Amino acid sequence: MTEEKDFETYLYLSSNKFKIFLFDKKNIKNLFQETITIENNFNFIEFSDLKKFLDKNIFKIETLIGTFIKNIFLIIDNKNNLVINLGNKKRLENKINKESLKNTLIKLKNLINENYKNQTIMHILINNQLVYDDNENSLIENKDTNHQYLELNFITLSNDLVINLNKILQNYQIKILKFIDGKYVKDYFKDNELELSIATHKLINGFNNNEVIIVPKNTKNQGFFEKFFNVFS
Repeated sequence: MTEEKDFETYLYLSSNKFKIFLFDKKNIKNLFQETITIENNFNFIEFSDLKKFLDKNIFKIETLIGTFIKNIFLIIDNKNNLVINLGNKKRLENKINKESLKNTLIKLKNLINENYKNQTIMHILINNQLVYDDNENSLIENKDTNHQYLELNFITLSNDLVINLNKILQNYQIKILKFIDGKYVKDYFKDNELELSIATHKLINGFNNNEVIIVPKNTKNQGFFEKFFNVFS
């Protein structure tokens, strides 16, 4: 029997293709992979086809590992996903530090939540940070300046899709851990012929230093200026 901590399950969804992966985290390889192509000329996921796909492959995976799948990562490749660009410029009383950056991130995230109430944030990406005449593509701390401009890209998907997909996976007692934008994954690794599961594994584990990772409030031992940023939802 495979321990759940040793693997992750990824489900890729687009209007005309479904993929599911059982991914071995230790050996960085797929233990199981299945793909189905669907005839669909519309830009939406056909839920009846998805249920049939899951009925067949969830059983296969659980038989293979000898236990139940409890959690899953959903990779959504949908043209209706939004990319929202938002910036904030402010004068600080002191030099740029952890607290000033965190406050700016939370302010911009709250603006998205207030103005796009029908959307769920999947990714927060640092587009630019401007300090005086410097142009940084990642967050910096302890810069000797009191001027800061931070520009972020928010990638979102509709709440309706989130609700519907949660309902479907709940039928299998599976919790969705995170929604991931399929186009973002493919574009980030466009110069590398990486398997989708490997590319996704890298990104959800902080491979892109310019992505702000939203983590729960009770997460411990996360360095603010290492790879992760605690932007509490």
